[in-house]
Amino acid sequence: MLAVILCILFLLMVVVPVVYAERKVAAFMQDRLGPTEAGPHGILQPILDVLKLLEKEDIIPANADKKLFAYAPVVIFAAVLAGFAVIPVSPNIISSGAYLGVFYLLAIVSLDVIGLLMAGWGSNNKYAVLGAMRSVGQIVSYEIPAGLAVLSVVMICQSLDFQEISFQQGILMNQFAGLENETNYLFGLKALGIDVTNIGGITTWNIVRMPFLFIGFVIYFISSLAECNRAPFDIPEAESELVAGFHIEYSGFRFGALFLAEYSLMVLVSLVAVILFLGSWNTPLPNIGAVALANWTTGTLGSWSGNLWGIFWLLSKTLLLLYTQIWIRWTYPRLRVDQLMHLCWKVFTPIALALVLLAGIWRLLMI
Repeated sequence: MLAVILCILFLLMVVVPVVYAERKVAAFMQDRLGPTEAGPHGILQPILDVLKLLEKEDIIPANADKKLFAYAPVVIFAAVLAGFAVIPVSPNIISSGAYLGVFYLLAIVSLDVIGLLMAGWGSNNKYAVLGAMRSVGQIVSYEIPAGLAVLSVVMICQSLDFQEISFQQGILMNQFAGLENETNYLFGLKALGIDVTNIGGITTWNIVRMPFLFIGFVIYFISSLAECNRAPFDIPEAESELVAGFHIEYSGFRFGALFLAEYSLMVLVSLVAVILFLGSWNTPLPNIGAVALANWTTGTLGSWSGNLWGIFWLLSKTLLLLYTQIWIRWTYPRLRVDQLMHLCWKVFTPIALALVLLAGIWRLLMI
């Protein structure tokens, strides 16, 4: 119970600034000011928005399926929240160090599709039903290339444990003796005569150790935008066609739960991208000669400094990806449905399949 409360507080601490940043970034890109009245530079606006949602009446339409309508936000939010259980935030801080963490996360987050169907069908509104059908079709489709991109990382690292994948991408592996495949970690650059064990930094990230994984990162990141219903893949919430999408009938606390679940999913997919491709909680700064940048920006395993540095680097990379999601929203126009499916099935899926094949060959050659 304590872990759940701490996770929700962490999400609020991250989501509230992201909502504020989204408004300010959108205003900057459109040559506007954004929020200005609530606090200095409008910094209190997200908090006031939350209070406004909590004060609104919780309305259930008379013709709605009341049980489906009421429990849909719970299912959606619970599915997203459960995914954070296997996310490591530092070398020593993780809710559940499950050995099948990657498999668990992909499985549990997929359950939000059930909640979306419940919300659309239970609302007894044609726009909500259309929005739910679009959202489910989009999410299920883009889970294929995203899952294949994740699979390529799993094949390279030979592990489904997020924490073990994290240790493989940093110099702390020298201090960690509990990993199963310790002898086969740095097979990429090290096989070419470049020992990056003591260099650390960006040289040990998966996208550098196996350069083809950069393509996997791009596929995963774009697919995650589709799974979060973010622009340019916000077809399920197209205001000009569906008014609001599957949550059109929701108000008050339930709408707030759906709103928090959407931004929480943005945070979760960004965290997963950072852990799998961008070095996780490891520092991006390498050791250059006598200047041990990686050493002093990593800390010692098990110490408070190591944990603080790990949290700092993980959140910094995650916030950078969140900013990229916001930037993309206000830069690219919305795709059509046919363009959305063409990109998924005829572009990303074949490339992701080829990437899995390359990952297998790369792994066999470098053992």
